Amino acid sequence: MRIIAIDPGYDRVGIAIVERPSSKEKEQLLYSECFTTSAKVDIYDRLSAVGMRIRGLIQDFQPDALAMETLFITKNQKTAMHVSEARGIIAYEARLNGLPIFEYSPPQIKSAVTGYGKSDKDQIIKMIPLLLKIPPDKNQLKMLDDEFDAIAVGLTCLASEKMIAK
Repeated sequence: MRIIAIDPGYDRVGIAIVERPSSKEKEQLLYSECFTTSAKVDIYDRLSAVGMRIRGLIQDFQPDALAMETLFITKNQKTAMHVSEARGIIAYEARLNGLPIFEYSPPQIKSAVTGYGKSDKDQIIKMIPLLLKIPPDKNQLKMLDDEFDAIAVGLTCLASEKMIAK
């Protein structure tokens, strides 16, 4: 089972491809990044860039499903609206490619990764290497929070959705 997992945004998008090769093998991180868009271009070009990046990764990795974090409402309504628009584009790309979409709240993700729904970011970051194989060439010290968040979303999906079929 292969999942493309997303920590949605329009400025920074955490993306991870995680896989459970078989029921007896440990989950693996196949790919991850924090995709960024330029603040120098308008929002529609930024949203388009997000959509094109997701489309390319879906085509390259052929995941079985897409998982993303639910929208966390901030005090900044403009930011919340733009993140919501990015989520819509990400969902569109998933459906365009026939992928089921799974969404998880921050407490669900924290609980799945650490066993405690109110854990902090450091606890999640410490648990990730214990829960899945990370490629030896991946420098965890250079990974941004958005990337770790996407990996956590992917792990949550693998733990929660046992019967995802192509």
